[in-house]
Amino acid sequence: MTEIAMPQIESTNSRVETRVKAVKRFASGDNFFRRSTQGAALVVLLLLGGVIISLIQGSIPAFQAFGLGFFTTEIWNPVTEKFGAGAAIYGTLVTSAIAMAIAVPVGIGIAIFLTELCPPGLRRPVGIAIELLAGIPSIIYGIWGLFVFAPFMQQYVQPALIALFGDVPLLSSVFAGPPYGIGILTASLILAIMVLPFVTSISRDVFETVPPMLKESAYGVGCTTWEVVANIVIPYTRVGVIGGVMLGLGRALGETMAVTFVIGNAHKISASLIAPGTTISATIANEFTEAVGDLYTSSLIALGLILFMITFIVLAIARIMLMRLDVKAGR
Repeated sequence: MTEIAMPQIESTNSRVETRVKAVKRFASGDNFFRRSTQGAALVVLLLLGGVIISLIQGSIPAFQAFGLGFFTTEIWNPVTEKFGAGAAIYGTLVTSAIAMAIAVPVGIGIAIFLTELCPPGLRRPVGIAIELLAGIPSIIYGIWGLFVFAPFMQQYVQPALIALFGDVPLLSSVFAGPPYGIGILTASLILAIMVLPFVTSISRDVFETVPPMLKESAYGVGCTTWEVVANIVIPYTRVGVIGGVMLGLGRALGETMAVTFVIGNAHKISASLIAPGTTISATIANEFTEAVGDLYTSSLIALGLILFMITFIVLAIARIMLMRLDVKAGR
């Protein structure tokens, strides 16, 4: 009996040792995976911190020379070394706001059509067309805007707006001035076209994650398509939709080449949307290679820091909105 039991004990011990080694191997692999992902996250934070520090260090001479007036002054004169970010900040905020005001409802509407109303045979071609729009380089949008869209605006759209709102209080100043074709409105419309595919694609993808049972139950109790979309689809996917909107807004705020082609690159604040203007990214792209002197370079770096601050504030507001939505939903 003893001779028979000994091989069995040895075999059992061998299996236990094999399992222990396997568990240790899996544990070491899991630990390596955890450390690797943690290291990647730390690298991102270090890179972000490095960018912030370099922007702050580079912009110190400009803020020391102009103080807080740098944020509000619209003068930008490299000859006299008088610089202000007011016009660039104004142009960035206005063009992005107009672009999002156009792109968000249109993009969400297209996403709703594709997921709820579009015939199956048309759904795929329209979806592919939207994705192709997202893949077009920004410089192509800029060239098209300068040689095709701006002349169209100058010949048809801007004169019609001037004639339509010329006698309307307040709106007469919003659409005042000669129809150059280029300007803040033209840049905003180009941005809206560029942002539209991002909002549409992300909204469509998150709309498709809604469980069919929820929509079928709503239709079963007599809800219309609008009621299903407004009361089930949008609330269920609001986090993803807001994420898509924020992604589109990020591109609108930081877009450079397309805006540079059609905005006019004029450092002035005008109440008219058809007047030329500038943005932060367009100013940096136009003048960074020509910057001579520490103050000129520092002013451009300060513009980059301001753009970073604007983007951070926008993302923080979006995060606060999501937190409030979760609180209202009882999460």
